[in-house]
Amino acid sequence: MPATIATALTDLLLTPGLPLDDALDRHFAPEYRQRTDGAWIDRAGFAEHIAHLRGVVADGTIRVHDELGEGAAYAERHTIDVVKADGSTASHEVYVFAERAPDGRFVRLEEVTLMVAGSEADRGLGSAR
Repeated sequence: MPATIATALTDLLLTPGLPLDDALDRHFAPEYRQRTDGAWIDRAGFAEHIAHLRGVVADGTIRVHDELGEGAAYAERHTIDVVKADGSTASHEVYVFAERAPDGRFVRLEEVTLMVAGSEADRGLGSAR
């Protein structure tokens, strides 16, 4: 089944006990690269970002507003609401355009994030490492 942002984020951030490498391998091709708010990272940089978030995010929900896929092309808009380990909350709306490899995993993803709620320190949560 082709990867979706909701299933990938659920595995990466909201499934305690699932090893990070297993979640990455399930949804992201080895040559994966991502651009968030204009800055590119490779899969290793993405793994570093997610490892950081796993230490910050205690719980959350993902609400998918729009999702389209045709062939390798994928586009999606979602809101992610998180409860951080310190008990504070943050919410970001995220606009995604991506490409999936023939096996259905993401190979490239470009996203723009918009903070809907949270402290000023949460503004960069989408690219924090």
